Amino acid sequence: MSDLTIVSSRGSIIISRDVVGEIVAETAARCYGVIGLAPASRVGRLFRRDGVNVGGEANGLRIALHVVVEYGLNLTEVAATVRSQVAYEVERLTGLSVAAVEVVVEDVRVNA
Repeated sequence: MSDLTIVSSRGSIIISRDVVGEIVAETAARCYGVIGLAPASRVGRLFRRDGVNVGGEANGLRIALHVVVEYGLNLTEVAATVRSQVAYEVERLTGLSVAAVEVVVEDVRVNA
């Protein structure tokens, strides 16, 4: 996938999708009830952002992330918080517009 470009009258800014993925991973990890990210496939992890997919264009990003949630919490509330915080932080830090954030709860675990 190509990098994301913001064009203005003073020039352009190019932001790597990997950078957006790092912002998403950091933000999701700080959300209450999220134990961690889960890879979209069971093959294994190479990077912390393996559970994150950044699609779409600079005028409407589509973000998908796979999370592991702490057992006993309301999954809908945790997912809604993650969705809201991720969209807010990506827009605040990059200036890119977020069209959608899809949160997939991959697993539920007791936080030890």
